[in-house]
Amino acid sequence: MRDFSKVKRIVVKVGTNLLTNENGIDEERIKRICAEIAELKNLGYQVILVSSGAIGMGAKVLKHKSPVVHIPLRQAFAAIGNPILMSSYQKAFSSYNIVAAQVLITRSVLNNRKSYVNLRSAVSTLLALGTVPIFNENDVVSTAEIGNVFGDNDRMSAMVASKIEADLLILLTDIDGIYTSDPKKDKDAKMLHTIDKITDDVMSYAKGKGSAFSTGGMKTKLLAAKIAKDGGCATIIASGYEENILVRLIKGEEIGTLILPSSRLSARERWIIDASANGTIIVDDGAKKALLNNKSLLPTGIVKVIGNFNEKEVVLVTDSYGNGLLKAVTNFSSSDLRALIGHKSQEIESILGKGRRDVVFRPEDTSPVEHNV
Repeated sequence: MRDFSKVKRIVVKVGTNLLTNENGIDEERIKRICAEIAELKNLGYQVILVSSGAIGMGAKVLKHKSPVVHIPLRQAFAAIGNPILMSSYQKAFSSYNIVAAQVLITRSVLNNRKSYVNLRSAVSTLLALGTVPIFNENDVVSTAEIGNVFGDNDRMSAMVASKIEADLLILLTDIDGIYTSDPKKDKDAKMLHTIDKITDDVMSYAKGKGSAFSTGGMKTKLLAAKIAKDGGCATIIASGYEENILVRLIKGEEIGTLILPSSRLSARERWIIDASANGTIIVDDGAKKALLNNKSLLPTGIVKVIGNFNEKEVVLVTDSYGNGLLKAVTNFSSSDLRALIGHKSQEIESILGKGRRDVVFRPEDTSPVEHNV
């Protein structure tokens, strides 16, 4: 049996395939999900729901059957599908005297430190009031965000779980876990009940995409689990078709695949890790060595600045070969940094004026990256 005795806050993500059928919205599935969440709340858990399905529902209302790729069409279908989706959730939750609260976000909300802190406070208040916050990407007003920034609701659910300090992320899908190969094609395929580290071998097991209206697949779920893992949050990937799945999972039944968490990073570190880089700073070998030894970045070590960004925004720092070293919150805008390239710290005041910092960023304003750009 799995031990979730220390779990208090749970994020549940429900995929498009579970919520829709050939006739559109699957009302009975939504009722079942809401009934299970109500039972979790009765057991004392705080629950946040991340729900896909708005675009798919809008598409089915208009009898559109092919994949929805064109951005204006996705926006239009989301505008049609969102109220249908929320109406169904509100109706189902009302049977248990639970209020559903809609939270529509874009990646920029999480990228900006101030709006992220405000969002975290708002969600904490909603949970304290006993509601179930229901997250979805604001596809109606998003442009690049649709399919490109969050990429999918699996990843968004992991970022939400990380940023609001959830203890457990449950990804409900139409597959019952991670297998070593496709169980429909390989009779020797074995389910991985527990994953300690998400290695290249584990990632190689995840192949294929979701339905015509979804953007997910097992690969996106493992990438989401990695985000949650770095935030100190465990992840379970399981089938939403299993009877009473949420309560059975939280009581320790070994259903689906459990990805164990790492040590929880600070809230600021998690924000930096999950934020999109607004530009790139390329440094020389001397600065690279200093950064890897937990030192501050001085302007004299900068080789090149790519992109346009403001001070206090997150940037990617690479060496001259393009290897990602870390993400950092910069004390200077891109235009200021270009003026400072190659100069010493004592020259900053004469170039930019008084009252400016003497370093580009300090170690406490960084988080390492584990991949090459």
